[in-house]
Amino acid sequence: MGNEEKQMNVGITGMTCAACSTRIEKVLNKMDGVEARVNLAMEKAQIEYNSDEVSTSDITAKIEKLGYGVQTEKVELDIYGMTCAACSSRIEKVLNKMDGIQTATVNLANETGVVEYQSGLQGFDEIIAKIQKLGYDAEPRVDADEKSSQKEQELKKKKMKLFLSALLSLPLLYTMFEHLFGLPVPSLIMNPWVQFSLATPVQFIIGWQFYEGAYKNLKNKTANMDVLVALGTSAAYFYSLAEAIQATVGATDTPHLYFETSAVLITLILLGKYFEAIAKGRTTQAISSLLNLQAKEATVIRNGEEVKLPIDQVVVGDHILVRPGEKIPVDGSVIDGRTSIDESMITGESIPVEKSEGEAVIGSTINKNGTITVEATKVGKDTALAGIIKVVEEAQGSKAPIQRMADVISSYFVPIVVGIALVTFVIWIAIVNPGNLPVALEASIAVLVIACPCALGLATPTSIMVGTGKAAEQGILFKGGEHLESTHHVQTIVFDKTGTITNGKPVVTDFEGNKDALRLIAAAENSSEHPLAQAIVQYVKDKGVHIPKADSFEAIPGHGIKAVVEGKSVLIGTRKLFEEENVEYTPYKDTMADLENDGKTAMLLSVDGKSSGIIAVADTVKESAANALAELKEQGIELVMLTGDNERTAQAIASQVGIDRVIAEVVPEQKAEEVRKLQESGKSVAMVGDGINDAPALAVADIGIAIGTGTDVAIEAADVTILGGELTLIPKAIRISHQTMKNIRQNLFWALAYNTAGIPVAALGLLAPWIAGAAMAFSSVSVVSNSLRLKRVKI
Repeated sequence: MGNEEKQMNVGITGMTCAACSTRIEKVLNKMDGVEARVNLAMEKAQIEYNSDEVSTSDITAKIEKLGYGVQTEKVELDIYGMTCAACSSRIEKVLNKMDGIQTATVNLANETGVVEYQSGLQGFDEIIAKIQKLGYDAEPRVDADEKSSQKEQELKKKKMKLFLSALLSLPLLYTMFEHLFGLPVPSLIMNPWVQFSLATPVQFIIGWQFYEGAYKNLKNKTANMDVLVALGTSAAYFYSLAEAIQATVGATDTPHLYFETSAVLITLILLGKYFEAIAKGRTTQAISSLLNLQAKEATVIRNGEEVKLPIDQVVVGDHILVRPGEKIPVDGSVIDGRTSIDESMITGESIPVEKSEGEAVIGSTINKNGTITVEATKVGKDTALAGIIKVVEEAQGSKAPIQRMADVISSYFVPIVVGIALVTFVIWIAIVNPGNLPVALEASIAVLVIACPCALGLATPTSIMVGTGKAAEQGILFKGGEHLESTHHVQTIVFDKTGTITNGKPVVTDFEGNKDALRLIAAAENSSEHPLAQAIVQYVKDKGVHIPKADSFEAIPGHGIKAVVEGKSVLIGTRKLFEEENVEYTPYKDTMADLENDGKTAMLLSVDGKSSGIIAVADTVKESAANALAELKEQGIELVMLTGDNERTAQAIASQVGIDRVIAEVVPEQKAEEVRKLQESGKSVAMVGDGINDAPALAVADIGIAIGTGTDVAIEAADVTILGGELTLIPKAIRISHQTMKNIRQNLFWALAYNTAGIPVAALGLLAPWIAGAAMAFSSVSVVSNSLRLKRVKI
């Protein structure tokens, strides 16, 4: 590509299966200067294009020509500074020339503008920046919840269609008992025109989407499941209608009706579509959760006064006052004050970080115990959290669509079946029984009915439904069928440390020294809100020791604390603090070094100027971790630890659980890059994490596995969630995936076996349509029965 390389991310509507996304991707990549990746799950296309060779309108026109839609969004703006018609027409003209703008209209009288733009190509910021460049100002008026509301409405429509389809299909389903077993069925339900009145709305109102999808695919010389559904249901429906007419005019006494075949098939497909829509809806929630973490306002010092401002009005260089308990609004550096900051939501590390003048702070982290003044260095899209959001969006958008076996088979299967049906019709009407239309039609319809995709369509989703259900009983939540399919390919699993392999909460691991000193130290620490202090207090409480009240307390940021308890001077902290206070700690020097080498935070204790002991606090390994990881090794999976913590602590934890490879001191933005490096070596990689800092890596991994006790954002960004944080569920998840895929292959084999065995019999005229319908129904029953066997499989 040339110097005019640009990128666009557009939402695409109308895709129903992997065949659709593959088709769009293939056609776009044939255009000069275009490289496209289409993601079926996200319903988005990521397109790089050379603006010298092709325009955005050419690309969108090509997508629309294929029969799909390009998502557009509409924003209403308040526009300030317009004085005459020349102003409004100038803004309108410039906006309409922007890439991706469909229409822009500006109303001078009420100072508003309405802009419709292609989703992903333009946004509020670009549009407003363009207006500001012209010398005016604008702000969006759109409701932030509008998008999620639209998705909810769409889901409600799908649910209603499914409900109506099921309601109309249930009486027809009852007629199958008569076909299959000759059981008595009420005469009213057996009436051809009653069945017709029930099946017709399902076929042509509720099921119209399949005809539309089939038309678009056939128009573009492709075939997907829509074509199979439309063909199979239409064959059954129109044959039944012909039989009903013949019975009415007295041409036959025993009409063979298959209205239930068409109606029940459409209902089952709609059920799958509904579950798919629920799964797709979750993909955008991770980004929404991340956005919700951002501070909404900031206390900015301007002209010597404190002013509360919306976060989007904070600019680089502003001085911001942050009090204890408040979120730090933007990225910046401390220019006044000392504090400790909880950065766990970004870094994943549970222990707060001490901050003083000149040190950097991260937006959206929480100020714990001191008032500080921060100078803003990065705002808006430049902040660390905004960077993580961008990485998650890109990672989710770059995932290749899952090629479902049924779609691949159907792309070849449908044209072959249609060809066989046509050849059958011609041979019968021209050679076998010249001029006999009913016989020729019956043979060709029998071919189509026996090839009806009911079993083929059920083969994958029924196994996946049972497999995901079994997994859920164990505490393993797969977000969608494609993730259940992909999990068994995993060769390497990357683990975050804090909150994943470890419990994510500091506890006292070692104590050596005077027990009475421990009681006094706990009294001093009781005045602190620091997690290390709370761990010491809890440790003493668990021993049943009474903790007195401190007479005075002083925190020394980054070094420790001083206090007076029961008239005694108490000191707890680092070597540096003890050296400054001239307290001798030689007896504990070696112990302190050993504890630190084990990755623990060691603190010296003294009472009245005499060294009285040493206490160590650390984040402990989960009880199930070592066994779970040993089990994964037995399955032949490579294990890697990826953490932002220091090398020494990381190696100490890794040695406890049997992980050989450690990648330490990795910042959040680099975690996804490390996963990519492993993928580039040709491995299928799973990532296991629990924090916001893990979200990009969870999204970019072939399979993202979130710990259920972690953050909502990590859970939303992942493909699989392990409830309760039990790592033993990870090897179980892989076994369930193996078993489900084995079951799917069995189902596809039997579904195709019925069809391929039945087609030649039908073509020879030896299979009446009603027998073909019964065989098709039996194939569906066998596929569902085989899927249900998964419930009894031991994992």
